[in-house]
Amino acid sequence: MSAVPPDEVGLLEGMATTRAIRRYLDEPVPGEVLRDILFAATRAPSGSNRQPFRFMVLVDSERAREAKQLIADGARDIWGAKRTSDGYDEGSGTAPDSPKARMASAMQSYVDNFEHVPVLILALLVRYRAPTPTEGASVYPACQNLLLAARALGYGGVLTGFHAFVEEDLRRLLGIPDGTFLAATITLGKPAGRHGPVRRLPMGDLVFGDTWGESPEWAVDPPGTPTIVRAFKNKK
Repeated sequence: MSAVPPDEVGLLEGMATTRAIRRYLDEPVPGEVLRDILFAATRAPSGSNRQPFRFMVLVDSERAREAKQLIADGARDIWGAKRTSDGYDEGSGTAPDSPKARMASAMQSYVDNFEHVPVLILALLVRYRAPTPTEGASVYPACQNLLLAARALGYGGVLTGFHAFVEEDLRRLLGIPDGTFLAATITLGKPAGRHGPVRRLPMGDLVFGDTWGESPEWAVDPPGTPTIVRAFKNKK
């Protein structure tokens, strides 16, 4: 008998359609759903199978609300500065239907309502040696498992680094010990919008053969795959 619940999408479809979900319905995520999502996260690979990743799941306790508010305040400050410095309200950003303007709108709504997200998850790594450039390889696969599992069960989330700007306050509030790396903040809930095909650069721009910049003949997106153009990376 399988230990996992039936999901709404297949694995490959989930990979191709798991969007960053920043708008959530005002409804809780049931405990049994959190169990299934976090179970998937804990099945992720890690170096030497040490499983140094840990997850703090903050829902609606007094302490959870305080942690959400801490990150929300920092997120609004950081996004406000980024919106200006990256020129989100310039160029194509002045056209309401442009990808740039839609991204700005989604991010603004996200940070404006951050303290009200149904679930806030902190992804952490318990260090067993001095920090290395590759230590994220033992925590970020678990984060992706988490997001894919949420997609499979009709939920959605997004990974951010907003915790970094209030990290010391979070450590004191939540009793996070020294020697533990705060790797990511993930918000989770029932999408107010929907998942769907993600837009990415074409495979040919990202996958090379034995010479840098030269793609194999087979590195071609399937017909009908939505893509973005390189100009969007520069937010023009």
